[in-house]
Amino acid sequence: MKSVFSQHSKQIELPLQLVTYQNKFAFIDLFAGIGGFRIALQKLGGQCLGYSEIDKQAIKVYQQNFISYLNKDEVELGDITKITELPSHVDIVVGGVPCQPWSVAGRLKGFEDPRGKLWFDVIRLVNKNKPKGFIFENVSGLASPKNIDNLELIVHELESIGYCVKWKVLNAYDFGLPQNRERVFIVGIRNDLEKCQEYKFPIPLNIHPKVFDILDDIKPAKIIEKVKLDRHTLFKGMIPPSRTRFQKDDELNDFFIFSDLRNGHTTIHSWDIIETSDREKMICLTLLKHRRSKKYGEKDGNPLSFDNFKQIISDLEINELNELVQKGIFRFTADHKYEFINSKNMTGINDIYRIILPTADIMPTLTATGAKDYIATVSIHASHPQEYKNIFLEKIYNQKKFIPITAKHACKLQGFPRNFEYHEKDDIAKKQFGNAVPVPVVEYVAKELLSILDI
Repeated sequence: MKSVFSQHSKQIELPLQLVTYQNKFAFIDLFAGIGGFRIALQKLGGQCLGYSEIDKQAIKVYQQNFISYLNKDEVELGDITKITELPSHVDIVVGGVPCQPWSVAGRLKGFEDPRGKLWFDVIRLVNKNKPKGFIFENVSGLASPKNIDNLELIVHELESIGYCVKWKVLNAYDFGLPQNRERVFIVGIRNDLEKCQEYKFPIPLNIHPKVFDILDDIKPAKIIEKVKLDRHTLFKGMIPPSRTRFQKDDELNDFFIFSDLRNGHTTIHSWDIIETSDREKMICLTLLKHRRSKKYGEKDGNPLSFDNFKQIISDLEINELNELVQKGIFRFTADHKYEFINSKNMTGINDIYRIILPTADIMPTLTATGAKDYIATVSIHASHPQEYKNIFLEKIYNQKKFIPITAKHACKLQGFPRNFEYHEKDDIAKKQFGNAVPVPVVEYVAKELLSILDI
């Protein structure tokens, strides 16, 4: 079944129904999760001979979607560390090897984390079974400078057992999903097939649906062409170095971040929400500007004393600082200094970190731990940063025209089928989708592999 996104007549097909075609090849699904790899491979004509997963809730979802009397002979392999043998005549082995050891959330422990050592079980089973090829997926952190030696070790071990191996970081955004999700894909072809060097990773589709295209509960917004703005208007002359490929240097952002530690043109501060005078706003911005100065301490962010403030604002009265404490913007520290109450970036303000506009063509990465991200249900337009912020506060934030990301949203943002039966508890389902692989990326990576293998 086709899903057509309304973007200037461009179209993309996503697997909106679970489908089964005539079997062309056999595969094993390691670290199966809720079946992201399987959906893509079945669409391409694959038959799953066995799956390995240890999370009981994930197994429940996997089985209710894929296991029936039609494939009752399929093997539930269980814990990969206890698997001694895979079913014979397997063409491809796939799997999303646990990524936490290589992620920032997992504190980048790598092989020091027991989950990181599961790679050696993967290599052991591939070596014993000798499939024609494999596809493995992991977080982009595995390819970071800190972990690149570990990635090279994994590639070397796979090469040493008789495979030609290639890897690349791919982003779900480049394959028709409005999500910024970078993942390392590792593809291998058995050396005796003499075809590995022919493999090429799929190129970006250059099809970018908007957020409202993929989420049913947000009505399509009329897209007004954005006003082009100069750097001085947007950044006061200096473009922040932290901007990503999804942020243009001559347009307003498609999202608003709630943070007292940043000051971008779409940053909402607590003093934008709480009634404050222009002078109070100036005092807040003074702390924001100077708190990272090494003059006041070695931390990434340092509180300032009254005397510190006086050196910057000579006519400052201490009661002005205390009034900001009373308003819930500043707090006293143990050493009688002043710091923002909202002093941790990702915690946001009032339990909101980010609100994405429905006209955006990119969402932040879905994670298993979740994030304080929301989606606006109405769109806005402006020709100046301050006007943009004012309209956002008036029409979206104050009127609560935004919704949390639900399991239904996560299902679509990962490219899962419309009739996929996810977990009945929304928080568990969102965690499972956060751990899942984006289906369209797997489909295109696998399609290239199958064409090389003549399957």
